[in-house]
Amino acid sequence: MYFNFKKFPLSIAKHLPVFFYGKVKFTAITGKIQIIEPIKRGMIGFGQPYEMNTLHKGIAEINILGTLVFKGHVQFGKDYFMYIGEEGYCEFGHMSSLASNAKLICIERIVFGNYARFGSEAQIMDTNFHQMMDTQSGEKFKMTAPISIGNYNYTSSRVTVLQGTKTPDFCTIASNSLCNSDYFSFGSNILIGGIPAKFIKDSISRDWEGEKAALDAYLRV
Repeated sequence: MYFNFKKFPLSIAKHLPVFFYGKVKFTAITGKIQIIEPIKRGMIGFGQPYEMNTLHKGIAEINILGTLVFKGHVQFGKDYFMYIGEEGYCEFGHMSSLASNAKLICIERIVFGNYARFGSEAQIMDTNFHQMMDTQSGEKFKMTAPISIGNYNYTSSRVTVLQGTKTPDFCTIASNSLCNSDYFSFGSNILIGGIPAKFIKDSISRDWEGEKAALDAYLRV
């Protein structure tokens, strides 16, 4: 109730579009939050219990100073951490998700496509936090770079996505991978993985058409 009526005009807030499941710490929610979609009750779920694990650790935390945009139904698992800096822009496509224990840090720009679904313990960060430099020339490297995750991306558990990552539509990312490159040149329907992630296989995809109806019915409130 507090979040909805604090962040949205009455015409939107009265529908309670954002649900919180379990404890969450609002470190800051001074940023702009926008929903670009017909407003529905519970369409965005923070801590939504859609996974096998059933217990909350109670460590979920939100820090929104910049802009957060939802373009449809979105799910977050348990015990997430979200930080969007004052100049940051973060956008979630319809039916995108971050599963339990996810960490999202957006200083510049992060965009998730429709059905961009991440497994548990994912880390998505568009900054390296500390200034790095060339010790010979003295050149200082840029600390941030935008991240773009394509539509219908299926990402397994414990995947780290760093600044500058771009994935095409219908991309699958293997567990325990570290992504830090532009993977568009490999086309769609690809599998990438490793540290750092490399192209593994093409002509492969999650059966989105076969699962889509069941996925929508199960995850939408």
